[in-house]
Amino acid sequence: MLLRKLLHRVSFTQAAGSRGYCTGMVKDIGQPAPATHPKLLKEGEITPGITTDEYISRRKKLLDLLPEKSLAILAAAPVKMMTDVVPYTFRQDADYLYITGCQQPGGVAVIGHDCGFYMFMPEASHHDVIWKGQIAGVDAAMEVFKADSAYTMRKLREILPDMIRGSTKLFHNVHTAMPAYMELEAFQKAASLGKVKGVSNLTHELRLIKSPAELKLMKESASIACQALLQTMFHSKTYPYENMLSAKVEYECKMRGAQRMAFNPVVGGGANGSVIHYSRNDQKVKDGDLVLMDIGCELHGYVSDLTRTWPPCGHFTSTQEELYDLILQTNKECVKLCKPGASIRQIHNYSVDMLCKGLKEIGIVKDSGSSLYHQLNPTSIGHYLGMDVHDCWTVSYDRPLKPGVVITIEPGIYIPSFFDGSERHRGIGIRIEDEVLITETGYEVLTGSMPKDIKQIESLLNNFCHGMGMQSYNNSMKVASS
Repeated sequence: MLLRKLLHRVSFTQAAGSRGYCTGMVKDIGQPAPATHPKLLKEGEITPGITTDEYISRRKKLLDLLPEKSLAILAAAPVKMMTDVVPYTFRQDADYLYITGCQQPGGVAVIGHDCGFYMFMPEASHHDVIWKGQIAGVDAAMEVFKADSAYTMRKLREILPDMIRGSTKLFHNVHTAMPAYMELEAFQKAASLGKVKGVSNLTHELRLIKSPAELKLMKESASIACQALLQTMFHSKTYPYENMLSAKVEYECKMRGAQRMAFNPVVGGGANGSVIHYSRNDQKVKDGDLVLMDIGCELHGYVSDLTRTWPPCGHFTSTQEELYDLILQTNKECVKLCKPGASIRQIHNYSVDMLCKGLKEIGIVKDSGSSLYHQLNPTSIGHYLGMDVHDCWTVSYDRPLKPGVVITIEPGIYIPSFFDGSERHRGIGIRIEDEVLITETGYEVLTGSMPKDIKQIESLLNNFCHGMGMQSYNNSMKVASS
């Protein structure tokens, strides 16, 4: 009887608390808003740190790139299903998010010189609300996302055809294109006349140079990833298992505010580190082997990406050290080349020359121009970074870098265990990756707080692994650099 009374009291309290929240003045729009998440967003922000005015400015800039009488159609990312009733975690398409600020699936945005900014929003049935919760509708499109006109998706077939027929060119997001508008007769006719093009060439131009608000989020994302990877490095000495290290870094990222990982962590122990996009993460790291961890997290739509390679046992072997030092020096020299006017291609070519020369001196390749090098490193020195890991992929690597662009610098060598060459180097994979912001005067390394020098790493692993806090980390940096 006492237990029943207690359970009744708890249930009543929970129900009362729930009713008190639901009947309040705040309205849930299916994503964080200043009214529902006052500690996360300030008034006038759609994304933490990014204001409504910035989103309006982005749309104006897109209009400036659109030819007269043309139309841009951007659809939200689709929901992808794991099984018949279980969806994969939803992630919004970067272009749609960049233009609208809306984090939810099912919508279509249309922008044109004559029509302005239209949003077609999904409708949530009573069943959907019960099972999935509230979503942003037509009211939110007008009030929150500041659409000039907003309609339900049911109205798209009535309204969009006339807009398409009145346009000379159509631009749309090919990767999220949906039948709702592609099956329209007007769209198909425009496509048959060659009037339809991808919109990414335009949106990537806008996304390439980051605003101060975007850079703030990118710096925070990089900081979270660095802290998480550092804690995982300490964890590796006691728990040298790929799956545990993967779980640890994801935990540390999310505990610091990241919404998700930017990609499945690469945790390659020993020869697994020579598999560039290794993702199984199911082996124990053998004593004396290196572990290569390539990780990144996403914070409010902006991602980080960094890699470190270290020996969980606490000491590099002489063979590991000579190859690691080559990668480290290449990383440092290539970072120095990051400045306005340089290009990723130029930096890449420099890295190839430096690594080929170093591999010849070590004895891994016979001559500095050997094609064998490209088997040991088939990757570029880096890529653009932003809302996507390989951001703005339509922008050439030959493009001169400008202030506000963020790139990665990630030299690496991947020697498989079946390598037909230097036996002592077989099964070693090493990559050192940093995020670099191009500034007016040169560069800023956004992941500079993450140790990469051999003495720093060994000192941290051997002296500061247990009960590691931020104060211990600061002290360890002084010790490691002394």
